[in-house]
Amino acid sequence: MKEVRQYLENLTQLANEKYIVVAVSGGPDSMALLHMLLEQRQHYHFQIVCAHVNHNVRKESEEEAIFVSGYCHSHGILYEFMKIENYHDDNFHNEARVVRYRFFEQILSKYQSHCLFTAHHGDDLMETILMRMVRGASLKGYSGFEVLSHRENYDIIRPLIFVTKKELLDYVNDYDIPYVKDASNEKDVYTRNRYRKYVLPFLKKEDASVHKKFYKFSKTLLEYENYINRIVKEKMTEIVDHNEIDISLFQREDPLIQKEMINQMLSELYEDDLFLITDRHTEQILKLCRSSKKNAKVCLPQNMYAIRTYNNLSFEKDYRDVTQYKYEIQDNVKLPNQHEIEVVSDSNMTNNNICYLSKEDIALPLYVRSRQDGDKMYVKGLDGRKKINDIFIDEKIPMEQRNLWPIVVDSNENIVWIPGLKKSKFDRTKGKKYDIILKYH
Repeated sequence: MKEVRQYLENLTQLANEKYIVVAVSGGPDSMALLHMLLEQRQHYHFQIVCAHVNHNVRKESEEEAIFVSGYCHSHGILYEFMKIENYHDDNFHNEARVVRYRFFEQILSKYQSHCLFTAHHGDDLMETILMRMVRGASLKGYSGFEVLSHRENYDIIRPLIFVTKKELLDYVNDYDIPYVKDASNEKDVYTRNRYRKYVLPFLKKEDASVHKKFYKFSKTLLEYENYINRIVKEKMTEIVDHNEIDISLFQREDPLIQKEMINQMLSELYEDDLFLITDRHTEQILKLCRSSKKNAKVCLPQNMYAIRTYNNLSFEKDYRDVTQYKYEIQDNVKLPNQHEIEVVSDSNMTNNNICYLSKEDIALPLYVRSRQDGDKMYVKGLDGRKKINDIFIDEKIPMEQRNLWPIVVDSNENIVWIPGLKKSKFDRTKGKKYDIILKYH
């Protein structure tokens, strides 16, 4: 346990945070972690917030919640808990994990804390790496998890990664730390339990410190992954725009860069749920990019899709949903397609992402809405009106993007601009008087 204590003593977050949040189930791992953080509290004077989740799947769950609450009360630890009432996903473990981390993030926000401690240990790391090797994963996936992971607003810290389950059991017994036992950890029905019961003992028999080798393996993979990521990010600035890949540019890159670019985009999309992605998904997306088919898609977990349309590849969430919307344009408007329209005071742009209008020509206020049946506009430079649907076809706009594409209209429903695509006869770009400038980005 010396390595754990040394890590905690050198952890700057403990000196800088007023509150730290600890995920506590009541088992020996999390109770050992809680005990060690209580030791550190004497030196740094932070407040410990215990976050406990009642998963509501075993009859002992209520007793465990009472046990953790009582321990916190007697040791001056703030206690926060939640009970999961219903599960809607066939994958219980996946849904429980999503709900659990959503709860943790709420508690972090409540106490303005930036540190979440979890009790993942060296055996957990071994199990995770082995399971992903068998299942297939990305380079990052094969590395398991880190001792410290950065999230957008907080860090996940796993100081027990240096020690084994046996060391933790010895620790709680030596210090007479109470804990509860989860009988479900012995059931072979769960994949992780089978690795824990049958694979790890064999490896430890070969080498008692094998967990350290796995930790080193994990660190090495992450070092390679971080290096490759720096190269990939540079390439992505040229190839990816608004979560959309230019396939012709993409195909010029080395296959390794292509693969890691897809993995990085999936990593950003799935974040903590990246374990749902296997190398099979990555290979399917790569095949889609290299295919001669101009319109095709790959189904991904959690109703996500990788969609190939002409020379573009995009990632969409349940793209079949049709969203109707209409917003008044007053200042900045955030759009459902992840873009926005901004009212600006000046611009030198002349392309289709900018629109110059005069109050003399249009009826205010202006609105941005989704397309409607029969929409037509007076396209700048053309005689007569043209159907919006024909414009989408001419511009090769993917079917799944058309329902969300913004249409700017005045209060009389005259279409004055299709952002990014076409300007109307109302546009005053070339040296004419205007008093409204709209920018699409």
